[in-house]
Amino acid sequence: MVNVRVASGRKRRAGSTWLLAVLLLIGSGITYRVLAVRLQTLLDRPITLPVSLQDFPKHFGDWFGRDQAIRQVTQNYMEENFADDFINRHYVNTKTQEWADVYVVYCATRPAGILGHRPRVCYPAYGWQHSGTETVKLETAHGREIPCLLHRFQKPGLDGGEIVVLSFYIVNGQITTNEDMFSSFWGRWPNLDGDPARYVAQVQISSQVQHSVFFAAQDFTETILDFLPEEQKEL
Repeated sequence: MVNVRVASGRKRRAGSTWLLAVLLLIGSGITYRVLAVRLQTLLDRPITLPVSLQDFPKHFGDWFGRDQAIRQVTQNYMEENFADDFINRHYVNTKTQEWADVYVVYCATRPAGILGHRPRVCYPAYGWQHSGTETVKLETAHGREIPCLLHRFQKPGLDGGEIVVLSFYIVNGQITTNEDMFSSFWGRWPNLDGDPARYVAQVQISSQVQHSVFFAAQDFTETILDFLPEEQKEL
């Protein structure tokens, strides 16, 4: 009789343990789904700058700009890579007749999403072949020296030509060309606080002629930086 009771007790304990495990699994599943929905809601809600990049001046000294249309596939790609704000603008200098394209993208919802917006990702996607990248220094109109990457791309074929792209990143207000600053695990973590000062932005200024790229970058860079938060935090 004692053995029967012991066996019966063991069965009840085993049943209780199994039931508890099932309840824990159900509870963790519900918690996961609730958190996943909350996270997706946060990611679907872009973090806004105090002043949108869309307000960047179209008339800038001798430069006159107009917005360039972005293909729907590119628009979708930007949204999938967490672009919270951007400008894509073509400028012409009425005095020298030089031109330059200014592209600035701001990622705060998921800062490391900026990795999907690099020149060496975007330009080859449109048929350009990368022919070289070097590190250079840009001196702005205010005399500030900024480290930049200078990329060159060639279009295959007789009517190809070259495009020169000057680029750099701004990480929480700090200028850099080093992707290690935001490509780590913590850099990839979503910005759950919705803090616009926790971000990565990228500036790209391009033209067919290197002189035009530097000429435009010297004039535009300081004003671009004015649109981005200056507070610096560790990612």
